[in-house]
Amino acid sequence: MGDARVAVGPEPLDFAEVVAVARNGAEVALTEEALKLVGEARAHVEELSARPTPVYGVSTGFGALATRHIAPEKRAQLQLNIVRSHAAGTGPEVEREVVRALMLLRLRTLATGRTGVQPMTVRTLAALLNAGITPQVFEHGSLGCSGDLAPLAHVALALIGEGSVRDAQGVLKPAAQAMDEAGITPVTLGAKEGLALLNGTDGMLGMLVLAINDLRALLTAADVAAAMSVEALLGTDRVFAADLQALRPHPGQAASAANLRALLGDSEIMESHRGPDCTRVQDAYSLRCAPQVNGAARDTLAHAELVAQRELASAIDNPVVLPDGRVESNGNFHGAPIAYVLDFLAVPAADVASMSERRTDRMLDKARSAGLPAFLADDPGVDSGHMIAQYTQAAIVSDLKRRAAPASADSIPSSAMQEDHVSMGWNAARKLRRSVDGLAQVVAIEILTAARALDLRTPLRPGPATAAVVARLREAVPPPGPDRYLAPEIAATTELVRDGSLVAAAEAVTGPLS
Repeated sequence: MGDARVAVGPEPLDFAEVVAVARNGAEVALTEEALKLVGEARAHVEELSARPTPVYGVSTGFGALATRHIAPEKRAQLQLNIVRSHAAGTGPEVEREVVRALMLLRLRTLATGRTGVQPMTVRTLAALLNAGITPQVFEHGSLGCSGDLAPLAHVALALIGEGSVRDAQGVLKPAAQAMDEAGITPVTLGAKEGLALLNGTDGMLGMLVLAINDLRALLTAADVAAAMSVEALLGTDRVFAADLQALRPHPGQAASAANLRALLGDSEIMESHRGPDCTRVQDAYSLRCAPQVNGAARDTLAHAELVAQRELASAIDNPVVLPDGRVESNGNFHGAPIAYVLDFLAVPAADVASMSERRTDRMLDKARSAGLPAFLADDPGVDSGHMIAQYTQAAIVSDLKRRAAPASADSIPSSAMQEDHVSMGWNAARKLRRSVDGLAQVVAIEILTAARALDLRTPLRPGPATAAVVARLREAVPPPGPDRYLAPEIAATTELVRDGSLVAAAEAVTGPLS
């Protein structure tokens, strides 16, 4: 577990805090303000529960069964029933970091005092996070409307000591056993709590925040890859000039072009293009237009960040407890705002990968590579070089193109037509995670290929920044030679892309890149 503790109260969490808890195991600490607000809201719920007038979620059934008034003696059973019946997920187990993000974001909404749960419920959810106990949540079950009902129900099931969890060591065991070993007492749910634990957009939001975090880094790595390929293909950097980019003032494009200029600075290869006799002004689009594509991806990411920030500031539940004590139904649980941007991000992930694959293919094609050996092979014909590495890229890119089709455009009505339009945001999030993973692998293969090509350009030398990337890569992957087992080299390069090592090597020369 991490040492840092993230304060959880009514204020929005930031991206770094979500990543710290979800991915790095940071613990959480509820603020005094949170506990005060939770207590005040709970008092309102208990007062309403005692009234004879039906209140949705407090003294009625749920969804299409909302018209039934539930007698006081059956309300405790009602809360258990909604958790048990809604914990109906199936398919592969969802990743630990996703479940922890979901738990954290639900905890933060509970901490706003707008849901009406008991203070003990909030403390227990925080205790599960801090003990590293992760409820089993499954791939299928959320329609992204009324929130991520099934995934959140599996978390709520653990809170009451039922279902299965993984402990801090990743061992699968009954929730009651794991909680007993950690000294945590299961919650006895009161009025409204079952619904409050289930009715949030926390799963899709958690996956959005994690994807944004990863895509920020990958888009910088994609610029590093593009710069290396421009050098390897003896391309020109003149098209990346600031005054040319300013003619089309998209901020992402400007940032990407600035990265490319910094990465290609002081390159012997680029130096030959800076005189009046240079004729290389019409490089292929995959080289010339890299800032336009990588930049547009950045601008799409900026929009997604704005939506995520708004959602992190939200309190999603239905009904909600307002400061004056009213409990009101609403539609804020609809996942459309998150679903749309999850789908939007899958498009540039596929397109950035597609352009990356095209540059790789160009380096391997003797007819287009400006003098490099076929497939960068040591002895073409005897050796295949990076021929099949490009196949792997192409296979991934084809998959990413399919994943770019929107999930949010497909609504399936449910709950006897009460929930007659849903967002499918959870599905959009699940496919985006795979898109982000695929993009990392595609960019890694381009970097691996470009590094090999740059080594084969000797005695021509790349710029200091790209040379630093090659040197860092060579700590994990040997230089060009006869054919060898390639999969481990792709895996090693992918890890260096994911952990930021290759970008850090470039930034040691250029300073911070965008």
